[in-house]
Amino acid sequence: MGLISRFKEGMSKTREAFREDMNLILNRGPAVDDDFWDGLEEALIVSDMGVYSATTIVERLRSEAVRKGYRDAYDVLEALNDSIAAEFPEGAEGFFDEPCIVLFVGVNGSGKTTTTGKIAKQAKDAGRQVILGCADTFRAAAIEQLEVWAERADVRICARERGSDPASVCYETIERGEQDGADLVLIDTAGRLHTSADLMRELEKVVAVVRKRANLPVKLVLVIDATTGQNGLQQAREFNDALDLDGVVITKLDGTAKGGIAVAVAHYLQIPVVKLGVGEGLEDLKDFDARDYARSLVGDFAAE
Repeated sequence: MGLISRFKEGMSKTREAFREDMNLILNRGPAVDDDFWDGLEEALIVSDMGVYSATTIVERLRSEAVRKGYRDAYDVLEALNDSIAAEFPEGAEGFFDEPCIVLFVGVNGSGKTTTTGKIAKQAKDAGRQVILGCADTFRAAAIEQLEVWAERADVRICARERGSDPASVCYETIERGEQDGADLVLIDTAGRLHTSADLMRELEKVVAVVRKRANLPVKLVLVIDATTGQNGLQQAREFNDALDLDGVVITKLDGTAKGGIAVAVAHYLQIPVVKLGVGEGLEDLKDFDARDYARSLVGDFAAE
C-alpha cells in the first residue's frame, strides 16, 4: 500500500468526520459567507487542530479568497490542503539521516519504545550503524520490549537491571556507540507525566548528561499518542518548555477522529513532525510529508 493510501486509511475517521461537518454547510449552498467561514473553523477545531491553528488557517484562506477571487466554497476547499500544509515548519525531511544521538521522551503509553525500535530497524535496513539504549529503567517490560526490537533490527542494545540510574545508562550507551562506530544512537527514556515537576527535573538531568557526554549532535523527540487529543498539545508544551524539543512523532493515528493534533503541535511549537504512526506494523511508521498529511486529514472535495 502506498504512502498516501496508508495515511488515508489510518486517518479515515478524521476525514469522514470533517466531511460530514462540511457537507452540512455545503448543503445550505456554496456561498462563501460568514456562516461558511464559521462552519469551516469549527470543523477544523473539532478535528483537534486547536483554536489557534484553525483560526490562522481560516484567516489565511479568507484573505486568499478575496485576493484570488474564489467563486464559491469549493474553491476554498480546493485550497485548504495547501493552507494546512503551510502550518508545518521545515526540518522533517532527513531528520534522522545525519549521525546523531536521539532521545525519545513522552508520557507512558505514547509508543516511545515501539517507535524507537521501528526507527532502529528502518535505519539498520538502510545501512546505518545503530545502537539502542534503554534508559527506561522503571518499567521492566520496556527493557524486554526494546531487546526484542534490537534482535529484530540486528543492532546492539545497552540495558541494565530495573531501577538503574537512567543517566548512567545513557552515558554507557554513548560510550558503546563510540566503540562500535555507531552513527545513530537511539535512547528510549521512561514515560513520565508532564505535570510532575520532579519527574521532569530528573529527565532534564538525563538530557544534560547526554549533551555533556555526546560525541554527536543530540536531538530530543517527543512521542505523542494522537488519541489523547488536545491533552497531547499540553504535553508538548510542557516537554518543550523543559527540554527544548527538536521534533515530534505522532502515533496511533489509526482509529482516531482527532488526527488534527499534529497541526496544533507543529503550529504552536514551531518544530517539525518527523514521523507518523498509522498502525502496528513496521511499515506503518511513516516519514512525514505535510501535503500528504493534509490530503489524508481532510480529503479532496474537488475530486470526489
